[in-house]
Amino acid sequence: MKNIILKLVFLTLGAFLAAFSLEEFLVPNNIIDGGIVGISMMTSYVTKFNLGIILAILNLPFIILALNEFGKRFVIGAFYSVIALSLFVNLISTHLKPVTHDLLLASFFGGAILGLGVGIVLKNSACMDGTEILAIKISKKYPYSVGEIIMFINVFIFICAGFLFGWEKAMYSTLTYIIAYKVIDMVIQGLSEEKSIRIITDKGYELGQAIINKLNKTVTYIEAQGGYSRTKKIMVYCIIPRLELNNLKEVIYSVDKDAFIAIENIHEVYGRNRLKKTH
Repeated sequence: MKNIILKLVFLTLGAFLAAFSLEEFLVPNNIIDGGIVGISMMTSYVTKFNLGIILAILNLPFIILALNEFGKRFVIGAFYSVIALSLFVNLISTHLKPVTHDLLLASFFGGAILGLGVGIVLKNSACMDGTEILAIKISKKYPYSVGEIIMFINVFIFICAGFLFGWEKAMYSTLTYIIAYKVIDMVIQGLSEEKSIRIITDKGYELGQAIINKLNKTVTYIEAQGGYSRTKKIMVYCIIPRLELNNLKEVIYSVDKDAFIAIENIHEVYGRNRLKKTH
């Protein structure tokens, strides 16, 4: 019950932030987002119909479509998020005035706040836009990736925005979408990005011990063999925060200046492997 309540709190917060962005920055300046939200904004502009109701009407069919793909929990969370978004859009538009009419400020802060709201919802296993659900369905029938389909849909949406609001507004809309996309990534992946490090060296055990002693990080030794020389080597594997990467390089090169280092981004690490010091 505690987890359910906490999830509802985050979904509500995400929906509120997204609605605040729409009504305080984007809608008053005719700047749109991609996906179903963007289509809803243009439909509301043309028909003068309530944006909150349009958001619910256009999104709910795609959420129902997701039942077989993602299960009941996702659909319930998405349904709640969409309804909350619709209610907050109407509430904010009635009681608050737009923050700014400067297009650059509206694009930047609107995109950032929208991305924050959408990211919070996605991180809690729900969504407020049916575009990705549609893209997943289409990708199973046609030889295109989900990302390619979403990009095609959004290009079409921004072209329509250019005809409807003018090409300058379409370019600001594209900027808003890029900013929102980046913020969503930051929310989902986190700011403290970890690095996965593989080090191939002739001094594997010596290097591993140096990393343990100087950086207080655990390592894993993996037996390896050179593809050309066929010589046996030890690959040292460790995970380290991005901010400590330079310190790690200094330790590596102090032991072996010819070490081969491969660095990869990782966004989530589960489990804990603590150092056990014996005296």
